[in-house]
Amino acid sequence: MTILVTGATGKVGGAALRLLRASGAPVRALVRTPSDLPEAVRGDLAEPASLGAALTGVDAVFLVYPTLQADHAAPELIAALAEHGRHIVYVSARGADPAKDAILGSHGKLEQFIADSGAPWTFLRPSGFAGNTLGWASQIRAGDEVRWFHGGAKRALIHERDIAAVGVAAITGGHHGVAYDLSGPEQLTQVEQVTTIGDVLGRSLRFVELDPDTAKRELFPDMPGIVDGHAAMVANPEPVADTVERVLGRKALTYRQWVEDHIADFS
Repeated sequence: MTILVTGATGKVGGAALRLLRASGAPVRALVRTPSDLPEAVRGDLAEPASLGAALTGVDAVFLVYPTLQADHAAPELIAALAEHGRHIVYVSARGADPAKDAILGSHGKLEQFIADSGAPWTFLRPSGFAGNTLGWASQIRAGDEVRWFHGGAKRALIHERDIAAVGVAAITGGHHGVAYDLSGPEQLTQVEQVTTIGDVLGRSLRFVELDPDTAKRELFPDMPGIVDGHAAMVANPEPVADTVERVLGRKALTYRQWVEDHIADFS
């Protein structure tokens, strides 16, 4: 079985590539620009006509898609992936719904295209990525304060390695027609996340609460819904799913473990 990994230079795709490489599975890494990855094949998901060489002889695809910016190409891309009955393991998002706006709507529409394509599929629907907290790294490198919003928002952040591991299990073990909700093993407020980073670094970090309107204006002027979404998680925390443990037979990795794995990014 030859497996194509997209987003192979990113966190989730890169983790999937490393796991597949370690397993000895024949694997290709789709890249848009020249890369020193030994498995690299050039192509662009936003230009499906460029994928001929990448898809030749491929049996399964670990699909990380450039959400929103490449949505125009999604129908043609999925048709190309499904043409030879390739198993598509798609990294979606918890709450994906084609009736919604923005990111969740985009994921929902892509899921719909895949489900309607006739190809075998598995959907990975992770909660918040632990990797998104790298958005605080520049502040932490510069001082002891993290200026952010809705410190009480409670999330079950997931390590990218767990997303990749469940995806690899799906590719190598079937799991057709299943949509997996994924999360980390614990709920932490954003204040607690900052405290955890400080503990691992051996520093005392402070969370400084930003007014939501200021956060929308200064941090997310084009996507204010991100701020509103965190407001909702103050009252309704992101739920914990046991999927990682059920599929992999081990506990999901904690947020502290993720910070330890990425300590150089905050130092």
